[in-house]
Amino acid sequence: MSRMVTIGSANQDIYLIDHDDFESVEVGDVSIFGGLPIGTKADIDKVCYLVGGSGVNPAVTFARYGHEAIFMGNIAKDAAGEAVLAGLDTEDIDSSYVETVPGRTGCHVVLLDAKTGAHTTLSYQGVSAKYDNLRAEELENIQPDWLYATSLHGDMEKLLEFFEQAHAVGAKVMFNPGPQELAKKAKLIGLLDEVDVLLVDKAEAAEIVPGVLLTELLAHLANYCPIVLITDGVMGAIATDRKESYRLGVYEQKHVRDATGAGDAFGSGFLADFAENGKFERALKFAAANAAKVTQRYGAWAGILTGDEELHPMPIQKIEDLAGWN
Repeated sequence: MSRMVTIGSANQDIYLIDHDDFESVEVGDVSIFGGLPIGTKADIDKVCYLVGGSGVNPAVTFARYGHEAIFMGNIAKDAAGEAVLAGLDTEDIDSSYVETVPGRTGCHVVLLDAKTGAHTTLSYQGVSAKYDNLRAEELENIQPDWLYATSLHGDMEKLLEFFEQAHAVGAKVMFNPGPQELAKKAKLIGLLDEVDVLLVDKAEAAEIVPGVLLTELLAHLANYCPIVLITDGVMGAIATDRKESYRLGVYEQKHVRDATGAGDAFGSGFLADFAENGKFERALKFAAANAAKVTQRYGAWAGILTGDEELHPMPIQKIEDLAGWN
């Protein structure tokens, strides 16, 4: 098993779930979620108080798989921060590098339509909006095998600091950038030289490199990173390690209860299995299964697999010639 460090956000997730009050309303060409008239009171069916965040979600996958998981991020001294620490403790994730800073812990309020699985998230970043207090030199003490980095709210200098320090201690880097990093395209492309595994969705890939087809985007990104994973929602995913390339369907065509955390589950599922077995195709299948199981439960943690499950066959096709990669 490996030692995995994750950096990114940690927050409390509050789910408001209902089967009729959150139906979408069409306004011109835009679909407005939750047609609630101003000033009214709606009785909802269910509320769930959970923990999530782009930094802690992958750590849960690593810990359940059996890896040593260490989370680095910020919380505040409040009830939400206590909930985050309790969640990490329950999942046996090392929280000794979590920083408690002044302010408020991040909070996401998820309005979820129980009939369709559609949702809108109201996001308060809180102390996860800044990461200048995190110290990359801590990796010298931790000696990780992998650094799994998610969005640091556009702090490209801090990301570079962590990537360089990770490589200095012999660790590899997996990176899942967020909107703030994508908005700084030139700096993001510069960072990719330090990335061993890149995880993006189709729309994000198109913001970084030219192309329309998934194969085009994959080939162009493979010029920057040795392993590239591109997710495409219900259409599955595509991936390459420069030696083999695959198209993946969805692991299970079941009703999506909640897609929150599915991307985190795919990326961390891939790395959890790949770090243990080193088999690219096998790791992709586990990634797809982990993501599918997460969408069938509420919240980003409930469906996460352990690696002991027997996986059934799934749609996967080898791409014989990935044009554009050289």
